[in-house]
Amino acid sequence: MTELRYLPDADDVTTFTATVTEATQEYVVLEGTYFYPEGGGQPADRGTLEWDGGRATVGNVRKDHGEVRHDLESLEGEPPEPGTTVEGTIDAERRRDLSRMHTAQHVVSRLVLEEFGATTAGNQIHVDRSRIDFEPADFDGDDLERIQRLSNEAIERDYAVTKADRPRDAVEAAVDEGRSLLEMIPDHVDPLRVVDIEDFDMCPCGGTHVDRLGEIGRIEITDRTSKGENVERLEFELRDS
Repeated sequence: MTELRYLPDADDVTTFTATVTEATQEYVVLEGTYFYPEGGGQPADRGTLEWDGGRATVGNVRKDHGEVRHDLESLEGEPPEPGTTVEGTIDAERRRDLSRMHTAQHVVSRLVLEEFGATTAGNQIHVDRSRIDFEPADFDGDDLERIQRLSNEAIERDYAVTKADRPRDAVEAAVDEGRSLLEMIPDHVDPLRVVDIEDFDMCPCGGTHVDRLGEIGRIEITDRTSKGENVERLEFELRDS
């Protein structure tokens, strides 16, 4: 079982050392990692692993039955033996871009639920753009302008963003109806890692996030498409303030 060391609130760490538990020509498993494995609509971190006599680029990171596999590219030398200490370096700029995007998604999802009563049916985060599917929803041009304006007003308030583990029963009692797909999280997951935006939003989430909304920049909604009856997809990008 790989320890996810970025949880609950160390998602700003981008360099670390760890011990190898398994290694092949294709991947390395560590006893603990700060690399984010793909999941929850957020892609995996990228970066490098280095050890005495070798080095490799980490092209993808994924969970596999409790282990986290760091997929190797451009392997130099032989894979590290179990017990070897490696130095991990995460692409910090990419991590920050994804953290900004993921927190922006929380802002938009909260506002659309509050203003239009539509829940987030799915989302996909990218470095340069992201999308959210809402249901039930039927937005027009004025609605998009309103969502964008209110989202940026919230960002300008620069609310603090905290990340912490909380007992599952307390989270279930506190989270607003429609804000989280708690039923999709297995019952044995307790406590839950919660992302709390000061006086604004609370949502269970395992992704990486900024520490204050002001770090996001500005949200610009770039497209709206229908994805079926009562399902609307909004796409957005981020601009520097």
